[in-house]
Amino acid sequence: MPKPIIPESLESYVTDWMMSPGLEHDGFVFMTGFTGADADGLLADNPTDQIEAVFEKIGMVLAEAGLGFEHLVEMTSYHVGLHDHLNAFKDIRAKYVSEPFPAWTAIEVAGFVREGAYVEIRCIARRN
Repeated sequence: MPKPIIPESLESYVTDWMMSPGLEHDGFVFMTGFTGADADGLLADNPTDQIEAVFEKIGMVLAEAGLGFEHLVEMTSYHVGLHDHLNAFKDIRAKYVSEPFPAWTAIEVAGFVREGAYVEIRCIARRN
């Protein structure tokens, strides 16, 4: 039976959107796509701060599941203006992931549900 992973600060994902920030099933934790809005729902006006905020949310879900970034096996990042902030994304990502690096796909998109978002990331982690 799947088990929801819901850090307290992300409970609005369940109440407002009817989705789990993370869902554990058979040792895998599947995470919803996160944008860089802060706990109050505010978006920074630059990609770098938004990217940092996304990685912080991913870290919260991993911690709630008793895992860390070393448990990531797959990451998909969606970007508005991918080439404008790809190097910053790579630099920030490198602060969180380590070898063996998770598989990663980066995709350019036209936009997100949340206007003003530059990036959304979804991940899959696995217990060892």
